[in-house]
Amino acid sequence: MNKAELVLAVQASLGKDASKAESERAVHAVIEGIKTGLKKDKAVQLVGFGSFKVAVRKARTGINPSTKEKMKIKASKVVRFSAGKDLKAKVK
Repeated sequence: MNKAELVLAVQASLGKDASKAESERAVHAVIEGIKTGLKKDKAVQLVGFGSFKVAVRKARTGINPSTKEKMKIKASKVVRFSAGKDLKAKVK
């Protein structure tokens, strides 16, 4: 499912009175809220769905696959997602 399909699903869930533009704004608002929370290095927890959190990857040594040369990879921040209990049950 891509973002456009998600917008249509939200519109269908909201009912006949909801327009596509309103549904798109709602999806955009949720995504921006998650981004804002993560930007502040805070975990974003959606009960029943899961949680997003920022994790730090340590610096490490990697290998360039084309030249087989060793290279240093800088430390970085990444987003991790842990599925909630309800989401895991739906996927099974």
